Amino acid sequence: MTRRVGIYPGTFDPITLGHADIIRRGSTLVDWLIIGVTTNIAKSPMFTDAERMAMVEREVATLGLGNVEVVGFNALLMDFAEAQGASVVIRGIRGVTDFEYEYQLTGMNRQLNDQIETIFLMADVALQPIASRLVKEIALYGGDIARFVSPAVCKDVVARVREQGLKGDH
Repeated sequence: MTRRVGIYPGTFDPITLGHADIIRRGSTLVDWLIIGVTTNIAKSPMFTDAERMAMVEREVATLGLGNVEVVGFNALLMDFAEAQGASVVIRGIRGVTDFEYEYQLTGMNRQLNDQIETIFLMADVALQPIASRLVKEIALYGGDIARFVSPAVCKDVVARVREQGLKGDH
């Protein structure tokens, strides 16, 4: 019997409670789940690749899942998935806008490798509004992000905002 390997890719800038929920649930669907930490060239990250890797590794360790590992990559997702021996890509969906984007991405990925399936997991209702982009924006304007990220990630983001300086009027 072959081991079913899944990939959950993302920039995780920063990793949120929504990401942790998808990791926890996604780990039950495969024998081995690889959290692929990548850089999206269309985004300007708050944290470096190394910082995001360390942050995701720390957060995954707190989940206590024995079948999850964190791997950094800078390649096409389908090439990375194939190199990892994955047969499944897991994507979290918060709403219709996410679905439209992910639907298009999945279609392109199927053109690149039709042997790798994509599974969409709907975000937990309580976590649906959480987006890394919004977490960063709230933090940069001095808002409280504690309900969207773990305490350790909250400290990381607050420290980075202190370094970069707050935006807006205070």
